Amino acid sequence: MKALNEEIKSGQLKKVYLLYGEEAYLKKMYKDRLRKAVLPEGDTMNYAYYEGKNVNVKEVIDLAETLPFFADRRLIILENTGLFKSAATDLADYVKEIPETSCLVFIETEVDKRGKMFKAVKAEGRVTELPFQDEKTLKRWILGFVKKEQKQITESTLNHFLDKVGTDMENIQGELEKLFCYTQGKPEITVEDVEAICVTQITNRIFDMVNAAAEGRQREALDLYYDLIALKEPAMRILYLLTRQVRLLMQVKEMQDLHFAQKEIASKAGIHPYAAQKYMAQTRYFSKERMREAVEESARLEQDVKTGKLSDTLAVEIFIIELSKK
Repeated sequence: MKALNEEIKSGQLKKVYLLYGEEAYLKKMYKDRLRKAVLPEGDTMNYAYYEGKNVNVKEVIDLAETLPFFADRRLIILENTGLFKSAATDLADYVKEIPETSCLVFIETEVDKRGKMFKAVKAEGRVTELPFQDEKTLKRWILGFVKKEQKQITESTLNHFLDKVGTDMENIQGELEKLFCYTQGKPEITVEDVEAICVTQITNRIFDMVNAAAEGRQREALDLYYDLIALKEPAMRILYLLTRQVRLLMQVKEMQDLHFAQKEIASKAGIHPYAAQKYMAQTRYFSKERMREAVEESARLEQDVKTGKLSDTLAVEIFIIELSKK
C-alpha cells in the first residue's frame, strides 16, 4: 500500500493497477483516490466503469486505444470481472501495450497469482493486496480518527466497540461518526456511549447467542433470539446464520487440529483475523460430533417448517434449546 500511496500522492501513476483482497472499504477508498488522481473533478467523458463477469474485452481494448477528450488520460475501471481467475489471454497481452493516455484499474476479491493477467499487471503496473486488517491495524486506524476529533478512548472501551460493531471498516467509520456526534463536548468516549448509540451487528449477536448456548446459558441465548425477532429479523434467516456459525466452528476446529496458525485459519475460512481469534476460543465448547448433530438438526427443523409441522419461530427456539444442552 505504501508504493500505491506514494504514486497517488506524486501523480506518477502506472498505466495499469490491480487492487485485490477481502477488505471492501480499502478497495473503494483506493478506487476513489485513483479516479481523483487520474481525472479532473466531474470529468465523465474520459471515465468508463465495467462490473461483472460479462465484460467485452474487445470493447475495453478499443476504448483504451481511444484518445482522451481534452484530458491527459482516460480511466477505465473494471470490478469483479473474474478476469484474474481465467485465461483472458487477449487482455493479458494487451496490458503490455496500453498507451500512456489510458489507465486501467482492476478491482477483484480473488485472483490466481499463476495466471497470465496477474503476471502481466505485476510486470507492467502495480499490484496491491488489500486484505482484512488485523486487530492491531484496525485499532491504530480507529485511534487516528479519535485523535483527529481530539478525544480519548481506553483500550477496554475500544475492545468493547469492536466487539459490538464488528470489523467491517466501512461500518466502523459510520459508527465512529455517530459516536463523535453523540459525545460532542465530551473529551472521552466511554462504554456507556458505545452502548447508547452504536448498533450491534447481527453477526455479533449470533456469535453471542451461540456462545451463551455453548456455555449452557439457555435463557440468555433465547433472550438474544427474541431481541432479533423484535427487530423484525426473519426467524429462518436467524436459523441460517446460527447454522453458518456452527459450520464455521467445525471448519475452524478441523484446522486447529491440524495446527494451523490463526492467520491461516482466518484466510481459509474467509473470516476476519479478529473474528478468527474469537471462533478459535469458542470451539472449545463443542465436540465435532455435537457440531455435526447441530447442523443435521437445523436441516430437519427447516424441513419441518417447510412442510408446516412447525412454525419458523418455534423451530429456532428448539434449535437454540438443543444447542444449549450439555
